[in-house]
Amino acid sequence: MNSVLAHANRYPEFLPDRLPRLIADRVGVDADQVVVGAGATGVILQIMQTLAGPARGMVFASPTFDGYPIMAAMAGLETFAVPLDSSGRQDLWEMSRAIDERTALVVVCRPHNPTGTVPAASELKAFLFGVPRHVPVILDEAYVEFLSVEEMLDPLELVARYPNLLIVRTFSKAYGLAGLRIGYAFGHRDLVRRVRRLQLPFGTPDTATAAVAASYAAATELSERVLRITVGREMLRTTLRRSGIRVPRSRANFLYLPGPGMVETLARAGIAAKGYPDGSARIAVGDAVADRAVERALCGPALVRAERAGHESGVWSLTAPADPGRARTS
Repeated sequence: MNSVLAHANRYPEFLPDRLPRLIADRVGVDADQVVVGAGATGVILQIMQTLAGPARGMVFASPTFDGYPIMAAMAGLETFAVPLDSSGRQDLWEMSRAIDERTALVVVCRPHNPTGTVPAASELKAFLFGVPRHVPVILDEAYVEFLSVEEMLDPLELVARYPNLLIVRTFSKAYGLAGLRIGYAFGHRDLVRRVRRLQLPFGTPDTATAAVAASYAAATELSERVLRITVGREMLRTTLRRSGIRVPRSRANFLYLPGPGMVETLARAGIAAKGYPDGSARIAVGDAVADRAVERALCGPALVRAERAGHESGVWSLTAPADPGRARTS
């Protein structure tokens, strides 16, 4: 990137060519099946603008990534939010029922933002099969690198079978390039061609291509980072659940803490967290100091010390909670 920035007096490509080819080679699709943008949000906005029109709507689960309702309003799309179920999962059955003649776009997150829950592969495929082929579907895989091998889907099989599907990914999360704003989508070339019509000229800097190439070359580092984050996530979740907090099983780099009062409790401890109208909070994980601060704020020092000792002994997963009744409700 430093080498590229030495030539910052020169314009990048008028329309991106090298970056889509680089990503296509890694994903296993043709370059004309990939569209790139300023982060996943930039690509999603392009998709929305492509599909916008009078009395057109968008179906998604709620709560969700804040950008969706904001960008829908920018693109003139009416939003139809379907509440999550009691386990923090997207209710794909109800989302399917919400699709009607006004629907221009459907969004499914896997893992979901903000709960980190993951629809089963069979459930997702049944949902996609039921969506009318003229209604595009965004499968938001911003956190896909945090899934286990068993939870992964074959993206090539999906885009081959569902021509209305666009899979959106980003380099902001597991790759740690949030400040560089690099995202992409891939799918059937006819659908991608429509989205590419709104590609911003000179909108993809050469630093993006350099950063992606370097990231792809650092696969071992990526694996180590993901492992460190997921181990820290599970340790923190275990401690919180033993304290009676019903934290959904997350498959991302964050945990969802159901409200009410979570945001306020964390704020009193000097911890900034993403808040939701019912008082729930979403916290990033992976920073050991921040994770311990959350534990102290929500669990108390005594429980934290006990949990830490259990974790370090290697038998923490077998430690019985002090209150069996609480364990049943957590």
